[in-house]
Amino acid sequence: EPFSAREFEVVMKDSGHILGSAMCELTRTADARGLDADSRRFPLPRSSGEIERGLKRKIVFTGDLGNAPTPLLKPAEAVTGATYMVMESVYGDRNHEGGERRKERLAEVIQASVRQGGVLLIPCFSLEKTQVLLYEMDDLLAQGKIPKVPVFLDSPLAIKVTNVYRKYTGFFNEEAQARLRKGDDIFSFPNLRITIDARASAEITRTPSPKIIIAGSGMSAGGRILEHERRYLGDPSNTILFIGYQAVGGLGRHIQEGVTHLRINHEEVTVRARIETITGYSSHKDSEHLLEFVARASEDGALEKVFVAMGEPKASLFLAQRVRDSIGVEAVAPQAGDTVEIEL
Repeated sequence: EPFSAREFEVVMKDSGHILGSAMCELTRTADARGLDADSRRFPLPRSSGEIERGLKRKIVFTGDLGNAPTPLLKPAEAVTGATYMVMESVYGDRNHEGGERRKERLAEVIQASVRQGGVLLIPCFSLEKTQVLLYEMDDLLAQGKIPKVPVFLDSPLAIKVTNVYRKYTGFFNEEAQARLRKGDDIFSFPNLRITIDARASAEITRTPSPKIIIAGSGMSAGGRILEHERRYLGDPSNTILFIGYQAVGGLGRHIQEGVTHLRINHEEVTVRARIETITGYSSHKDSEHLLEFVARASEDGALEKVFVAMGEPKASLFLAQRVRDSIGVEAVAPQAGDTVEIEL
């Protein structure tokens, strides 16, 4: 529901990124005489179109925009009537694998790991990534597309977040809700083992390979995945699979880029494990879908300028250029510390 904040009307819209994620729309309204709520005068518009824009000026902060379609959540809501947009660009310069190909790739990586008799490590974000991964593994097992090997969810936070997802199924898309109505526990399957405490986590090593370990953090910046990486990355029969964004300079990014000598949990590790990446599990829109989002928002002719933020510089600059070239809307990629004046 809309609410007021001084002279602004505020509306939160579903951004489709994670459970409960939202865009923020701020609309400032003036009356026909050009007066705003505090009686400070706007410059009077010169034409009927400008009158409409002068009466209702809106800035939208997209936050993270969800990759769609997703197995669980509804897509991001459409934006209309925006004068300005501040948007993300995490994947502003590249595209993801499609949903079906993503699922096929997951099955292929699991099958290959099992054939090698190794351990498959999946560094995974506790929020959204883990739940989507469990959902799709449940699906693949039911279809007989992956073998029934032990799967460990070794992340206390992911376990807690999954329970939150179970409570708020009203935010799920129709397909996920339909499966729940049929009695399908979409976040569980017979060979899934939950390891909450540190002792249970340590005992994972006693389970013979092949096995799969899902643990946080998703960027290998901390959490239980570090101990598993220290233990298993030196064995060429093992595999590490990245399904989320890896920040520049982080351990996950170093592994992903093929750095072979790393220090993990105070120990020197020579990486010999296979390294795999599936981009389709990103919870962020890719370049093509970000552009499509802006294009739809610009269809009513109100959009004057787009500020492309929250991404590596090359991704932000690339997306800003695409917006200018493909849509014809002014777009810039501000740098940290820049100050921008806008008219609302």
